[in-house]
Order: sequence, then C-alpha cells, then structure tokens
Amino acid sequence: MWIILQKEIRLFFSSLIAYMVLGAFLVAMGLMVWVLDIGGLTVLNYGYADLSKFFWVSPFIFMFLVPAITMRSFAEEKKSGTIELLYTRPIGEWNILLGKYTAAVLLLLFALLPTLLYVYSVYDLSTVEIKDKQTGEVVLKNTMDLASIIGSYLALVLLGATFTAIGILASSFTKDQIVAFILAVFLCFVLYFGFEGISRIDETADFAYFIKQIGIDFHYTAMSKGLIDSRNLVYFVVLIGFILFLTKLNLSKRA
Repeated sequence: MWIILQKEIRLFFSSLIAYMVLGAFLVAMGLMVWVLDIGGLTVLNYGYADLSKFFWVSPFIFMFLVPAITMRSFAEEKKSGTIELLYTRPIGEWNILLGKYTAAVLLLLFALLPTLLYVYSVYDLSTVEIKDKQTGEVVLKNTMDLASIIGSYLALVLLGATFTAIGILASSFTKDQIVAFILAVFLCFVLYFGFEGISRIDETADFAYFIKQIGIDFHYTAMSKGLIDSRNLVYFVVLIGFILFLTKLNLSKRA
C-alpha cells in the first residue's frame, strides 16, 4: 500500500497538469469567497466574521477538483497496460485500491492547506477593541467561532474523501481519463443533489425526509454548521466504505 501511495503522489507532482489543477482550485476558491458575489455576500462585505461562504461554495468546486485528481488513478493504468503488472505483484487488490485512494485524499488535503489562510484572515478581521465596563481598559476580543470552523473543516474533509472514493470508482470503469472525469463529476452531482431534488417532488410525503437523508448534501450541510453528530460521521464512513467495496468488485471483475 505504501509503495502505491508514494508512486501516486510522485506521479501526480511530476505532471504539469497537477499544478494547473491546484492553481485553478485556489484561484477559483479565492474569487468565489473574497471577490465574486455569487450566491450571497463575500466575506469582506458580509459584515460578520464568518466563513460560511467558503463552506457553501466548496462542494461545487470539489465536484471538479476531485475528479481531476482521481481521473488517472486506474484509467491510465488500464490504458498503458501497467495494471496487469500491478496484479502480478504480491500486493493485493485492496492494497492497490487503498494506496491510490489514500494518495488522492492526501493530495486533496494538500490543496486545502492554503485555505487555512482564510481562517487566519477572518480571525484577524474579527478581532475588535472593546472597553471593559469594570476596569475601563480597552481589550481585544475575537468574535470568530473557531469550534464551528473546525467542525466545518471536518465536514469538508469527509465530503472530499467521499468524492475521492466516487472518483476512484469512476476511474475503474474506463481507460479514458476524460470519460473518468465526466463520469465522476456526474456521480458526485447526483449523489450530492439528486436525493434532495427527489425529496422536493412531494415534500409533504412521509418518505420525503427519508430520501433527503440518503443524499450527501443533507449530512454535509448539517456538519458544515459546526455541529458534529455521530450519525453524520457514520454516514460518511459507511458511504466511503461502500463505494470502495464497489470499486474492488469492479476491479476483480475486470482483472
């Protein structure tokens, strides 16, 4: 597994496309959060120390970023014929799969790392001078809810890990990276928004709320508010495990 992980990370950063993808992600995220007023106010003119815009826009960008990272995982191996060499080595299919999956998740975390500057910036902006009523001294007070930010980042990491599993699954179906990318974007979109859309057909029906809970959007939205519920954690872990299991079955069938 560690050999596969190291190989995947090395191959990713040896490609110019990798830096273009990461650069495009950071530029797009920065514009959406700080400059473009799409779907709500930007951080600067919101008037409150909050990163809700960042966590609101992230799923939309992740739907394209994650497939761009995972599209070559198995598609390129099949196209070049090197996947047969992997199967001949005493590694095991699960080790190959988990190695590629873990590498993709680490790359996603690497892409998210610079966004911690947003937290620092908002934290600095939310520090205000307040006059103490008892002593009359001017003290600095921060109004930012760091606990909520931490919970929201956890939700974002779990969402990215889920999209990564979907991207790996899509890549296992084809030899073409572009097809893998398009299929992954489609699956991420359907699993994120699809069940929410179905539940809105008849919101008064008894099954509407149940269908809504199947979708990723329901659980991500709940966690992105900073409220960590064990049911949401279990949902993401089970979903990731199920998708990886489907990928393993597909690889075994096509091996």
